[in-house]
Amino acid sequence: MSVASACQIGPMIADSARLGVAYAQRLLAGIPADRFARLATVDGHAIESNHPAFIFGHLSLYPSRIVSELGADAATIEPSDEYVRWFDHRAACVDDPDGGIYPPMDEITERFFAAHALAIEVLQAADDSRFVVENPNEAMRAKFATIGSMHGFYVGGHLMLHIGQLSAWRRMIGLGPG
Repeated sequence: MSVASACQIGPMIADSARLGVAYAQRLLAGIPADRFARLATVDGHAIESNHPAFIFGHLSLYPSRIVSELGADAATIEPSDEYVRWFDHRAACVDDPDGGIYPPMDEITERFFAAHALAIEVLQAADDSRFVVENPNEAMRAKFATIGSMHGFYVGGHLMLHIGQLSAWRRMIGLGPG
């Protein structure tokens, strides 16, 4: 079996990841740093929807799982305890008008893009046999039985779901769809 035929699943998943990351990059354009961790407001009322700081921070948590579960070194992108506390799926997205809750925009977005770049690189190189292993995430195993299906979700549906929230947030604050 050639290397090309042994590595087909990862590149397919990576294609979806690249599309989502490129869309995130486009939607990031024009967002002022002082609005990055702010809830959108409409007619003076805050809309309880995720703001960009939460979206990018939350999405930065998942690539390390992909990298480590595919047998590569995720040390450079492993989220800190603070990032997990701020951005875990159980964390609440809160308005940060004074910039005292969340890290700065540049830090969060650099983590997001670096983590996804490494995950894409590892996905591209992983042998197909790595993707058919049982999903180690017991809570998600009924929905995503294998590592491949879980990772496809992380950088496919999950990524685009949250980037869609960013598109809506942009519209709410008057930046347009991006």
